[in-house]
Amino acid sequence: MAPFRFDTSYARLPEALFARVAPEPVRAPRLLVFNAGLAAELGLGAADDWAALLSGNALPEGATPLAMAYAGHQFGHFTLLGDGRAVLLGEHVAPDGRRFDIQLKGSGRTPFSRMGDGRAALGPMLREYLVSEAMHALRIPTTRSLAVVATGEPVVRETLLPGAILTRVASSHIRVGSFQFAAAKRDREALAALLDHTLARHAPEAAAAERPALALLEATMVRQSELVARWMGVGFIHGVMNTDNMTLSGETIDYGPCAFMDAFEPMTVFSSIDRQGRYAYTNQPPIAHWNLVRLAEALLPLIDPDESVAIALANAAVQRFPALFETAWLEVFRAKLGLATAEEGDRALAEQLLSAMRDTGCDMTNGFRALAEGEPMPVAAEDLAAFAPFLAAWEARLAREGTPADLARARMRAANPAIIPRNHRVEQALAAAGAGDMAPFEALLTAVTRPFAPRPEDAPLRAPPLPHERVQATFCGT
Repeated sequence: MAPFRFDTSYARLPEALFARVAPEPVRAPRLLVFNAGLAAELGLGAADDWAALLSGNALPEGATPLAMAYAGHQFGHFTLLGDGRAVLLGEHVAPDGRRFDIQLKGSGRTPFSRMGDGRAALGPMLREYLVSEAMHALRIPTTRSLAVVATGEPVVRETLLPGAILTRVASSHIRVGSFQFAAAKRDREALAALLDHTLARHAPEAAAAERPALALLEATMVRQSELVARWMGVGFIHGVMNTDNMTLSGETIDYGPCAFMDAFEPMTVFSSIDRQGRYAYTNQPPIAHWNLVRLAEALLPLIDPDESVAIALANAAVQRFPALFETAWLEVFRAKLGLATAEEGDRALAEQLLSAMRDTGCDMTNGFRALAEGEPMPVAAEDLAAFAPFLAAWEARLAREGTPADLARARMRAANPAIIPRNHRVEQALAAAGAGDMAPFEALLTAVTRPFAPRPEDAPLRAPPLPHERVQATFCGT
């Protein structure tokens, strides 16, 4: 039995949308991390040599390797792009009929590599594995990681670093930038084929709509509003919300300069290349809206043959995003506060708590978890009074809906993680892995993939960084 059951429908689209290219073999592949739980969920068969298959040294049966073409507004500037260091091996069909992309990241040069080497360093690949699996455990839609293979070859960045290849699993890798690419090429055939493919894969109900392209836009808006609201709820900062990093499936993709906030500060930025704060924590909702406007522009020829009609319909659709996001944000933060009903003042209540956190430098994760546990807020004693107005308003709000505090806190423990992949702990684990010690990585992975049920031994991983441990900047790894 072959490990994968491939049926790669993307390879049957117009070839303008991709380039057929095989992974480049590596010197000495060695399996470092393998996600047995995900393999079981996907119904994968056994493999004689996973390291060979997931490094590109051997192609799995049925693979149709290709690099996808796409475009992107990177920090607002439009560029034609594509998979410059990744190859889609194929679409694996799980036993229940669901379809998943199996992609090797760091597998060598492609026609889209430009001046890059097509390779990846060990640290960024382990970071993506760790954080994507943590996001899955946090119940946030995300691409996932099946394995990391060490290549036995160095990659040249600022210094020589050990090379690695990540196997990424996704509902698909179709991005806003995929549609932008076809639109920029003025290739109506490719644009229409991509629309039909995406509808079949992610929005079959929209295919029967009067205007399928408009229905796909609306479905994507809902998914993205819910996704970004969930990011906001755990203090996640994507770091590089370019249009090529926004999926039509509504999954988080690309764990480059991402990070989780410690002390709550809305303008927090971690990405070393985001010098203007374009992708700061608080800017993520409007950037998602901006990206969706770019998707609407790409879809205009398919919304209506009359451009003025298409523009009017698309404008009406994208103007609904702020309301969609508001609904999603309130759902997330009501759960974090243990609220079972809706009141008009709920946003103000949540913002009252967040403002007190910001003013006192309170750790976001530990602050919400303390509230869920009925413990004092984790701030200096002289700062506890800053939370008194919120606590009084929150208790009155629970009383109005008739929810006992113990029941509210039980709900909150299910909505507020005790453990996140704190930046300093991630960096420590990656540094140890780079020196050949995988034990800190494995311990951190175990902890962050059970975020709502902490163990006593996880206590050090829950602590915010000391001043000398703070991570000020994260990097994309290319």
